[in-house]
Amino acid sequence: MKLAPFLAAALLATTAYAAEPARTPEKPESRLALLPADSVTHHTITVAGKTLAYTATAGTLKLRDENGEPAASVFYVAYTLDGAAAPARPVSFFFNGGPGAGSAYLHLGAAGPKVLDFPPNETDGAHAKLVDNGSTWLPFTDMVFIDPVGTGYSLAAKPEEAPKRFWGVHQDAEALAKTIALWLTKNSRTASPKFVVGESYGGIRSIKVARALQHSQSVILSGIVMVSPLLEEQYFFSDDPLTYAFWLPTLAAAALEREHKLTPEAVDAAYDYATGPYLSTIAGKPPTGADADTFYSKVATLAGLPTWVAAKERGMLVPEAHDVRSQKGRLYSLYEMSLSIADPAPEGIENDESPDPLLEGYGTAYGSAFAGYAADNLGFKTELTYRLLDGEVNEKWEWRENGHHVLSTSSDMKKLLALNPSLHILIAHGYFDAVCPFAATRWLATHLPVGQDRVTLRVYPGGHMLYTRPSSRAALESDAAAMVSSALAAAPP
Repeated sequence: MKLAPFLAAALLATTAYAAEPARTPEKPESRLALLPADSVTHHTITVAGKTLAYTATAGTLKLRDENGEPAASVFYVAYTLDGAAAPARPVSFFFNGGPGAGSAYLHLGAAGPKVLDFPPNETDGAHAKLVDNGSTWLPFTDMVFIDPVGTGYSLAAKPEEAPKRFWGVHQDAEALAKTIALWLTKNSRTASPKFVVGESYGGIRSIKVARALQHSQSVILSGIVMVSPLLEEQYFFSDDPLTYAFWLPTLAAAALEREHKLTPEAVDAAYDYATGPYLSTIAGKPPTGADADTFYSKVATLAGLPTWVAAKERGMLVPEAHDVRSQKGRLYSLYEMSLSIADPAPEGIENDESPDPLLEGYGTAYGSAFAGYAADNLGFKTELTYRLLDGEVNEKWEWRENGHHVLSTSSDMKKLLALNPSLHILIAHGYFDAVCPFAATRWLATHLPVGQDRVTLRVYPGGHMLYTRPSSRAALESDAAAMVSSALAAAPP
């Protein structure tokens, strides 16, 4: 199974970042000179009847190599609440996944003061509009949205060195940790409670960055938020029976949604069946005769599919298979299995050739929306193209870690929870996300040997980008505010 493009072992050599020396003017021909100077603007927003004044800074931070030479300029947008007591005010650092994705998704989709509002049918990116975000996280945390090198407006000084220096699990975590440390120092915020927020591959990023912050920058986090995270590659992209068991509840939830019968209890029942009788059946000798008919009928009913499809797949349904994604002339999104468009190839096509309504459809609207917002609202004007999802970064990414090709974050998560007894983690999933199914995270969370009481899993109606639904965006904001509050309350006086 191929790695989904929105997700897309560290190299043995460790990339170091020196303390930033006194700045010298960049050469006119430098790539980094294409980025404009930092822009500071002032705004207000009314949330729950209260007007909040805030300062927005759109700018860059310079990463330097071992010789003190510029290695990259990292683009960020920071929102700070005016009049807040900085030392006690939480600050959260956001990044998306890909790993070649810019931060516009979380920025304009979930937490920023502006949100991209889609028409009711959700698939029309051409008519999406930027509006004030009533569910912004600004009331309870300052926010810094970061584009990793090679995404958004972040540039490597020497493009040919970017894959080795920045595009790998370890290098990426170290670069982002250094970026966060630079921002904290520059803005006199080292004493503030600190949080990181990551989506999709950003789930891996958030855990790896947390470890890099603690090890390389002596920065300890108060909390981590992961949205639709990829946590254990072996349960997402393999032929392990658990992989199929974790997909089934997502297919069942999407079928329930299409029938207007979605309830947490119904999804729980699907999860219990998938990790119980279903798992034992597909892990054992394939059923035959009447037992096979009963089994395939049960699986098909749960997934909302014809029985012949379940029988053809021997009960092990792969969401990207055309027979699973395409029903009655409609093609469903892997990223939100309740969302569909007219199937451009209803007669059948190779599994990986069907377009995705979310990733290749209306989700791309975030790129142009952010470019316009940065120029018109934030005063950051550049001729550079905003790279919402850079395929080159995905293609050249070094996935190996410690010599292994299978990515795992559970070991790092366990260590973080054990080393920091006040660390809180919120994990948010959409019911209908077949790329990063919630069932895999639910299973992992229930098997943590330490800190289970500090790890909260929430599942909302929606897909990979669950925040495109206003009600789920509001619920995520509420749960994030509660997590931050709990993390602050757990900190010693």
